[in-house]
Amino acid sequence: MANGFMGSILRINLTAGSISEEVLQDDKMRKYLGGVGIATSYLYDEVPAGVDPLGAENKLIFMTGLLTGTASASASRYSVVAKSPLTGIWGHGNSGGNFGPMLKRSGYDGIIIEGVSPKPVCLEIIDGKAALKDAAHLWGKSVNETENIIQQGAGQKPVLASIGQGGENLVRYAAIMNNRHRAVGRCGLGAVMGSKRLKAIVCSGKARIELHDPEMFKRVSKKQIGYLNESVLKVGFEAFGTNLVADMVNARGGYPTRNWQSGLFDQIEEMNGQAMTDKVLVKELSCFGCPIACGRGTAIKEGKWAGRSGEGPEYETTNMFGACCGIADMNAVTMANYLCNEYGIDTISAGSSIAFAMECFEKGILTREMTGNRDINFGDSDIIVELVEKIAKREGVGDLLAEGTKVMAERLGRGSSAFAMNVKGLELPAYDPRAANICGLGYVTANRGGDHITGFIEAPTFIDAPILIVEESSIDDPLNAKPEEAKILVEMEDALTSLDALGGCKFMGALLKAEDLVELIKSATGWDFTVDDFRKSGERIYNLGRVYCNREGIRRKDDVLPDRLMKEPLPDGPAEGMTVETDILETLKDAYYQYRGWNLKDGVPSVAKLQELGLDELIEDVKKM
Repeated sequence: MANGFMGSILRINLTAGSISEEVLQDDKMRKYLGGVGIATSYLYDEVPAGVDPLGAENKLIFMTGLLTGTASASASRYSVVAKSPLTGIWGHGNSGGNFGPMLKRSGYDGIIIEGVSPKPVCLEIIDGKAALKDAAHLWGKSVNETENIIQQGAGQKPVLASIGQGGENLVRYAAIMNNRHRAVGRCGLGAVMGSKRLKAIVCSGKARIELHDPEMFKRVSKKQIGYLNESVLKVGFEAFGTNLVADMVNARGGYPTRNWQSGLFDQIEEMNGQAMTDKVLVKELSCFGCPIACGRGTAIKEGKWAGRSGEGPEYETTNMFGACCGIADMNAVTMANYLCNEYGIDTISAGSSIAFAMECFEKGILTREMTGNRDINFGDSDIIVELVEKIAKREGVGDLLAEGTKVMAERLGRGSSAFAMNVKGLELPAYDPRAANICGLGYVTANRGGDHITGFIEAPTFIDAPILIVEESSIDDPLNAKPEEAKILVEMEDALTSLDALGGCKFMGALLKAEDLVELIKSATGWDFTVDDFRKSGERIYNLGRVYCNREGIRRKDDVLPDRLMKEPLPDGPAEGMTVETDILETLKDAYYQYRGWNLKDGVPSVAKLQELGLDELIEDVKKM
């Protein structure tokens, strides 16, 4: 077993109620580094094509990274992988807080959950001993209620990852929550957990993470924390959280407004970082081992929701429930965010689904008869809070909204798919690619669907932030994408995927070089490990995820944006008149596939590329495509 890992995986068969331990193989550690890499390798091997995402054959895989729980800066994260009920393809989410470190300290690198329990259960892992406990008394409870009940009277308070009513009711974008407010938000993995009747995973332990050279690791970590402490980005995020970027994106004309009908919000001063600080901020919060306190401890101080408190909202949430719904009410957006956390729902998909419903109502596609005689209008602060509750409980029109925008458009018809803002079923984040076309390429090539955090390409385009984990991240002109810039996206996707596998936060990728991370890997494991090895690990994981999606039927024709972004020019702002033209996107895809070593016709990795990456076991599957 390599140092840095615990060396053990738990396998939980909920149908049988059985628990077993497996040795984590050395070749998986070296090839995939941990986290999303190892989890995806298990998913590919054990979940064949065509499986129902909400059925017993799907598997829910929790996995910590090589650096998770160590003294390395910002190494708090764990990944969860399954077939997504929202997209029907590879699903991945990760989260910070301190659940990942505690899972590792309980004695395990990860957990593979399979089957379906006949009744609600919790998985308890205390000091290396795992047991399934009855959870009938917790079913129907919110995330906060669940944490309160489980932690009440506990000597050494355990750390939980749990679902709320959103996961129980199989909302297709339900989240898995830990530390009450931290979310494995995207792809609906909370619904997978709910379909298995697993209410929570409860962890506590004091196991040591053995390192090859603890003193060297400590010195390298201390040096890197020093880099982060000196960063201008740290100052900005501590002051304003992730909503720091709202003004920057709006200034570029790419701030989605009224379901992406505009990229400019004329009330941005009511919803930006300063507004959040003035109206709801109580204190800054940070994850395990992180010197950057980008989290927002908040409270609503006036109005009908006065006295409610929690964490957030983040930038994406503030936009999706705010400008995207035509709303400039920080209290309402904050309340909607609290409810999403309590019910366990992804705020991006929830806000986007509500914004889509608002436009459908505006156009007469969604009628009062369908909404229970309730108007769903842009600008209505009360309705976003009301609809979050209905979505979580699948009540009334909330049952439709709980399916996400792709299925909503399929059911409503009448041309609504043109403005259902998703790629492959995953709702888009709050950066309009009409104002930065290379972001559109990132959305269509991300393995999990319309996703910004995989390639993080919005950083050098919308907020002028260099990404030090790659050698070159500069985009000359966001309004005029160049095919050669597809290489930057590829390199960022690969490097940041390796970072996910290590258990690091994306801000580490912005502020640390690959060489810095390699120093940590070498001192943790004792491996002879290079920067090229680091980049190849990410590339290997990325290609593995792509072949999984290909095996489910994804091809080049599916790597496409919603019609609104390709056919409707932005009406105002610095990017006025811009679209993502079909010819431009296709040219960018050609360049991207060539850099990746994928087939230009179908977007499937070539046999030569798989051999280069040591993924020979995928070759027979690829030959059948």
